[in-house]
Amino acid sequence: MTLENDIRITRIDQTKQATTQAAEDLDWPNLGRYRAENEKLKTSGTDKIRTVFMGDSITEGWSLNDPEFFSRNNFVNRGIGGQTSPQMLIRFKQDAIHLNPELIIINAGTNDIAANTGPASPEMIIDNICSMAEIGLKNDIRIALSTILPVYKYPWNEKVTNVPDRILEVNTALQKYSEKHSLIFIDYFSSMVDEQRGLKSAYGVDGVHPTKQGYEEMSNVVKNTISGTL
Repeated sequence: MTLENDIRITRIDQTKQATTQAAEDLDWPNLGRYRAENEKLKTSGTDKIRTVFMGDSITEGWSLNDPEFFSRNNFVNRGIGGQTSPQMLIRFKQDAIHLNPELIIINAGTNDIAANTGPASPEMIIDNICSMAEIGLKNDIRIALSTILPVYKYPWNEKVTNVPDRILEVNTALQKYSEKHSLIFIDYFSSMVDEQRGLKSAYGVDGVHPTKQGYEEMSNVVKNTISGTL
């Protein structure tokens, strides 16, 4: 093999790598994250999935802190760190609906308020979450909406102001929507909030993401809320 051929092959490999990276960079909703796992679940012939948890890093971190909570209950975690509600809406069918679970629990909105993908009004957040709920209902899947966890300020974006008020506005709207449409409403907020309307220190690592104790509290809230509903 000549030096010229070596150079040509190297350039082809570099082009392939660059193309692959570009495709990954363009995958804004991260549709590729769970694609292989979803296909494996759909063809595995295992028992019907009981519940899919749709969310961001708070959901994703739950499996890392308490994997048995998911495995022993036939729950599936579809959280992706950093995601906002429009990203979740795009991947909602692929990562939740197409798994045909009995229930989907949606936890979204905190990264929207933190402006992870740009400014987002409470109305925009509510619309995206409710759109996911509507898709679930049209596919005869039960839906549970859950509160955004309490946050006083975001350590990665302290320019965002009035965080507790924004969270309260979204949570209140989600509760009203759940009542109107007979959805399950999971209230993490009430038992995890401190006197500043932030996350209790025992429950939070950085004021946003739960500690192991925080996840234990969330697990208890979920079990107490959905017990007897499935």
